[in-house]
Amino acid sequence: MNAEELDLSAANADAALQSDNPDVRRLLGQDGDFGEGPGLSSDWAYRVIEAVGNYGEIFERNLGQRSPLGRERRQNALWSKGGLMYPPPVR
Repeated sequence: MNAEELDLSAANADAALQSDNPDVRRLLGQDGDFGEGPGLSSDWAYRVIEAVGNYGEIFERNLGQRSPLGRERRQNALWSKGGLMYPPPVR
C-alpha cells in the first residue's frame, strides 16, 4: 500500500531508486534500515514491488477489472481515493 500511495509500481521501481523523495528512498531501502527489524534485506520492498507491483496492481490483476472476477476496489482503495486502506508511514 505504501508503494501505491507513493506512486511506485513494477514499471517504475528501477527509476524510483534515483528518487530524492525520502519516503521513497526509505521504502526502497536506499536510506535507513526498514528491513532490519524483521531480519530482511534493506531492499526487500523494492524487490517485491519490482516482481509483483504495488497493492493496486496486485488487486487489479487478481480481483479487479482486469481479472475474471471484475471487482471494483471500493473499500480496498486507498483512503485518498475513497477507500479504507491507510498504510502506516515507513520509518
